[in-house]
Amino acid sequence: MRAAIDQVDGKILALLSERGHLAHAVGELKRAEGESRFYHPDREAEILRRIMQENPGPFTDAQVASIYREIISAGLAQEEALQVAYLGPAGTFSQMAAQKHFGRSASFQPTGSIPEIFRMVDGGQAQFGVVPVENSTEGSVNLTLDLLLDYPLQICGEVQLRIVHNLVANIPVEQIRKVYVHYQTRAQCRQWLATHLPHVELVDVPSNGVAAERAVQDPQGAAISTTVAAETYALNILQAGIEDNPENTTRFLVIGKIFTRPTSQDKTSLVVAGINRPGSLHALLSPLADAHVSLTRIESRPARSAVWEYVFYLDLLGHCQDSDLTPVLDALAAQSSFYRCLGSYPKAVF
Repeated sequence: MRAAIDQVDGKILALLSERGHLAHAVGELKRAEGESRFYHPDREAEILRRIMQENPGPFTDAQVASIYREIISAGLAQEEALQVAYLGPAGTFSQMAAQKHFGRSASFQPTGSIPEIFRMVDGGQAQFGVVPVENSTEGSVNLTLDLLLDYPLQICGEVQLRIVHNLVANIPVEQIRKVYVHYQTRAQCRQWLATHLPHVELVDVPSNGVAAERAVQDPQGAAISTTVAAETYALNILQAGIEDNPENTTRFLVIGKIFTRPTSQDKTSLVVAGINRPGSLHALLSPLADAHVSLTRIESRPARSAVWEYVFYLDLLGHCQDSDLTPVLDALAAQSSFYRCLGSYPKAVF
């Protein structure tokens, strides 16, 4: 059986090499035709969906997709080392989301804040950024929503990441006096903290990675962080899975300067404002309802232009270039005092 596995491994390696040569040949053709763009998230999404659909087992669809993501990432790295900015330092959920989407062969750049990610992508220091936009427990990340409106960037992908929070430290639980924690993480672990560490001081930090760093530096400190951060900073996991909701999931957006073509399984994100009159929100949404377009999310945020006026962030199924959706979006734009398409992009694959 071991000899048979060795033979299969040899075949896999030979096929990987063949695929790598083909990917390189595609890159050479693109250069010859003057195409400077090598990364196509729509094409990658189609490959992963096809692989999952054709998967005969015994590996799960998610496992197969994860393996192929790394194969695609390694092939792309031969042509273009993608620069991807994320909320750092190392060990954050943002890093995990970035690696899930781009594979580990991309070049990842940690940043100190979400606004810095937008500045880097807008300024060309990074080709793409990965930013959190909503959590299934705590709702939207308002800073990200505001920055999507402030910068002329496109949403070109999304990532859904199951969030598992862990209490990590190098001291026993009874010696903990401070817990370093990101504010959204704290909210997602509110009940557990109230039950198990009711008298411990909670100290806000910019990210789960920073929380782990602070715990290392504080002899009486602990952190709520990721398993990756615990490994990175040599911290012990005192209690795993302390989030209050066992299905806790965060959705991340991939931002860049590219447009994606339709894949038949897409989302479109918009920001709109209604004319200030009775029934304006109904008028905005009516074109979607009349065309039976599925609206997956709606969020209001204060408008910067006037007090007590609002803009609405909408996510809906479909691509802005779909023949049946284009006239619907035109009708919605006609009902709006402000309209902007933030991007059409493939739905999260796995």
